[in-house]
Amino acid sequence: MDQLRQLFENLPDELARQSLTHSSWVERRSESYERLAFLGDSVLGLAITTHLWPRLEADVFGAGRLTKIRAQAVSGRSCRVVAERLEIPDRIRALAPEPTPANESLARTERVLASVIEAVIGACYLAYGYDETARAVVEAFAPEVDQALDDPADFKSALQERLARRGATVAYLVRSEDGPPHDRTFEVAAVVAGEELARGTGRSKKDAEQAAAAVALEAMLAVTEPLVAPAPAEEH
Repeated sequence: MDQLRQLFENLPDELARQSLTHSSWVERRSESYERLAFLGDSVLGLAITTHLWPRLEADVFGAGRLTKIRAQAVSGRSCRVVAERLEIPDRIRALAPEPTPANESLARTERVLASVIEAVIGACYLAYGYDETARAVVEAFAPEVDQALDDPADFKSALQERLARRGATVAYLVRSEDGPPHDRTFEVAAVVAGEELARGTGRSKKDAEQAAAAVALEAMLAVTEPLVAPAPAEEH
């Protein structure tokens, strides 16, 4: 956490301010933290994935388990905890245009805090490049990574955690049932806002739901976490 705190505190003023600025405070959304959060989400995911890859044995931790651990480590809840350790709520309050109940709510809402910590990571990436930012991210999220390894959540929980950051929820719909009663196979779809994200199969509805959640989660992470080439450092 000390590394990420130091990077954040040494950010150029404009980047630091933008990483904390909610869209309701500015006339143009481009001046808020939203674009930085999009970038930071990718940097966060890549940093944690790169950290986990050599740490976990390939024979024990396949792609499915890696996806699950990574998703839990960078979940909205994990990001909120890291944001609180970085004193982000107090920083948001200090920057808010006025001390209204709405602004106080922003400083306490998990979705906002998760987005802000991602924006901070995105800002650090722009200022210092990938390698330095990734080292700071791995240190900051180390307790959350350890928690994910010691007490892993299920795929459905991990998927819902990620969707909650968008204000969305997932529903599981049975698409087909095959086989005799004693050997039934279910195919289930994970659906968000009427759109089917993925399908999974299993010997029970619960197993099929977990499989669908795992596929949906991997697809979401693949889209939002492209390989990011180091950016040139800005003067600060």
